[in-house]
Order: sequence, then C-alpha cells, then structure tokens
Amino acid sequence: MFKKKVEDLLNIGLEEREDLFLISFSIGADNAIKIVIDGDNGVLVEDCMFVSRAIEHNLDREEEDFSLEVLSNGAASPLTLPRQYKKNVGRDLEVKTNDNKTIEGKLVEADEKDIQLTWKAREPKPVGKGKVTVIKEETVAYENIKEAKVKIKF
Repeated sequence: MFKKKVEDLLNIGLEEREDLFLISFSIGADNAIKIVIDGDNGVLVEDCMFVSRAIEHNLDREEEDFSLEVLSNGAASPLTLPRQYKKNVGRDLEVKTNDNKTIEGKLVEADEKDIQLTWKAREPKPVGKGKVTVIKEETVAYENIKEAKVKIKF
C-alpha cells in the first residue's frame, strides 16, 4: 500500500516535469525510499528537490515513518535506458558488449533498438608499407550491451 502510494506520487511528479525520468526506485524494509532520476538536460539540485517535495508533501508522517533520498544519476554511472543514450549523442562512450568486446567511440545515433558508434583506427595500408587512419563504425543493439558509460574528458 505504501509503495503504491509513493509510486503514484512519483509518477504524478514526473508527468509534471517531462524532461525528468526515472532510473531506479526502491523502498527498503524500514521505509527508506531511494529514487534516482535523470533528465534530458541533466539534473539540478532543484530537480531533485522538486521530486522530493512531490512525494514528501503528500505523505503523512503520522501514518508512515519514512526517509526519502532523491539522487541524480551520476556522471560515471552506466547508461541503462534508450532515453539516456539519446541525450548523450555526440559524446564519447565506452561500451562493453555481452561477448566481452569493448568499443570506445563517439555515439552518433541512438534509437529505440540500438546505438551507432564511430571511431578512428590505424590499419595497415592495403598496398605498401605503413598505416592509414580509417573511420570505423559499429551498430550495437541495446540487448547486446553489458555496460556503457560516458567517457568524461577533462
């Protein structure tokens, strides 16, 4: 009953802010609510406060004792939803596939089924000695991705 009420309040809050979306939601045995959100334009402290208020201000502490934690998906956290990939088009990713292959490249496209990465590689010349730089490209289905993270550059 408590979980359903919290979930309903969370959904109402997220419907009001369509730029925000849910990454994970859990309630521990001691009514410790933990919500992780992301946003199409990133997440500000104010966004976490908005979600927190949408829930906390509609629950009665006299009825249920609870703790509430609303977090943004960290910069180093793996991407899990197609919407996260779409917002990161143009950025460099490190993708580990289910067959233990690692691909590092620029995310150039993301749709509902897969992503497309491009990167530069040095390969032997077809004729003669030496190497030439070529542009490589690979499409990876979400179901074949074990983990994908945005490569942060400083």
